[in-house]
Amino acid sequence: MKVIVISDEGVFGKKGEVREVKSGFARNFLIPRKMAIEATSGNLKTWEQQISSLKKREVKLKEEAKTLASRLEGVICTIPMKVGDEGRIFGSVTTQTISESLSNQGFDISKKDIDLASPIKSLGTHDVRVKLFSDVSVVIKVEVTKENQE
Repeated sequence: MKVIVISDEGVFGKKGEVREVKSGFARNFLIPRKMAIEATSGNLKTWEQQISSLKKREVKLKEEAKTLASRLEGVICTIPMKVGDEGRIFGSVTTQTISESLSNQGFDISKKDIDLASPIKSLGTHDVRVKLFSDVSVVIKVEVTKENQE
């Protein structure tokens, strides 16, 4: 029986592939778990239309990510932090803090899109990678400064 793979969860094929599998495997496992559909002529046409619309949408999102990346290039996020007597900051700068700083500058970037290996715990300028799309990313500068304390 020929089936169209509609889920990348399984290990038997990639999304959109047409595979030949045993009919029992298809009817009892793949189709009930919504991992595949039967490869009839109507399903093939419908699936091709869905794939083409998904590709168009992906191209549009990638272009938007590229324009956002060009706007983000050269952006410096200045984050004031409280500093102790020895010059060590209280707390740390996290992805949430950077996201809020970018939001204040007019950029809507989720904290999940900010690639920070570990929280920043020192004063100075740090390079942080922001992933905007699967293969579009930009490096921004995060400047951690001393907060004005009175």
